[in-house]
Amino acid sequence: MLDLLVAPQTVVFTAALILMLAIGLVEALGLGASGLDLDLDLDSGLLDWLGVGRVPLLVLLVAFLASFGVVGLGAQQIAQAVLGGFLSLWWVIPGTVIAAFPITAGLGRVLARLMPHDETTAFDVDDLVGRRGVVTVGRATAGNPARTRILDPHGQAHHVLVEPNDPAAIFEEGDTILLVRREGAHFRAILHSSPRHTDWMKI
Repeated sequence: MLDLLVAPQTVVFTAALILMLAIGLVEALGLGASGLDLDLDLDSGLLDWLGVGRVPLLVLLVAFLASFGVVGLGAQQIAQAVLGGFLSLWWVIPGTVIAAFPITAGLGRVLARLMPHDETTAFDVDDLVGRRGVVTVGRATAGNPARTRILDPHGQAHHVLVEPNDPAAIFEEGDTILLVRREGAHFRAILHSSPRHTDWMKI
C-alpha cells in the first residue's frame, strides 16, 4: 500500500489527500476560514452545480480533494492490478478531475441538507417589552438604571438598562423583572414576582 501512495504516478493524488487532511485539521482547531463570506459570482453554472453558496467553499474544496485523491489512487491501483503497471499521469489526472466534479457536486448536495442553515436573528429592541430578564449589574432605582440581561425569542442575550416603573421600587442584582415599556435608551420594568400588576396601568 505504501508503494502505491509514494509512487511517482500516484503522488499527486496522495498529496491531495494530505492537503485535505491538513485543511480538516486546521478547521478542527478553529483556525480555518470556512466561515468567510466570499463574494462569488453564483450565476456561474459550474459553481451553482457544485453547490457553492449552499455550503462553505472550503468544505467543497475538501470534498473535491478527497474525491480527486480517492478516484486517482483507485484508478492507478486498478491499472496496476489489471495492466501490471500504472497509467501515465497525462491520462489519469484529466480523467480524475472530470470524475471528481460530479462526486463533489453530489457531496455538496448531501452536505447542504446536513449542515445547519443560517437563520435571521434580526430583532427590534422595542419588542423586548413584555419579556423577563435578570438584573446583572447594579441596583436599579428611579433615575438610576441597572444593567439587565434579557433573552429575545431567538435565545440571543441583550443587555439593557432598566429602572423601576414604580418610583418607590428598588431592583437588586439577581432580581427577575418584567419589561413594561421603553423610554429612550432605558426600559421601565416591574418585579416579575411582585403582585403589583397595577404598574401596567401606568404605561
